[in-house]
Amino acid sequence: MNSVTIHKNKQITIEGGQPMRDVTLLDIYEHHIAQKYLKRSGMAHAIAVAYHAFQLAKEHKVDVDMAAKAGFLHDIGHFTWYRNGKWDYELYRKNDIHPIKGAERAHKLLIRLGENPIQAKATSLAILFHTDSFLPSNDIVRTPLQKVVKWADEKDEEEGGKHHYRKIDPDRAKQSIIGLDKMIDEELSKGADSEETSLPI
Repeated sequence: MNSVTIHKNKQITIEGGQPMRDVTLLDIYEHHIAQKYLKRSGMAHAIAVAYHAFQLAKEHKVDVDMAAKAGFLHDIGHFTWYRNGKWDYELYRKNDIHPIKGAERAHKLLIRLGENPIQAKATSLAILFHTDSFLPSNDIVRTPLQKVVKWADEKDEEEGGKHHYRKIDPDRAKQSIIGLDKMIDEELSKGADSEETSLPI
């Protein structure tokens, strides 16, 4: 009989100590909705922000899994703003509400993939508040997770939105996602010894 271990940090492992995540970054990456919208806003930028979010989450003792997922999906709500057949960054900057659309889109995708509803909500709220661009004021008080995702996005930003135009080979993108999934699992495993209880399944 296998056993499930529930830890103080709510991470679940199976017998042998391997972390059990309901949804991995690879699950998200391979979904056609993620492919459609993340390619629109820049897959290279999405992956870079996911890596930054992971590292910042480690530094600030924030859930690395949710941080990386929110970082990866933070721009999934982007709309393509064009004027006379060309992308218009200023038009986007003044009128876009991609954090709102992105939070809803990411939440629907995560739930569809089988994510824990509490984690799906927290991840989506981090996406909602990853930028001040759509807010009437910048005095919002963010949670640690929301701060980490905002900082991660800012670390990869380039003037004029150029970070959205960087390209990445699909094979390299997939391998980068697989590598980050492995890093997340390893980090979650480090905390697997704290106040645990075993349940049979």
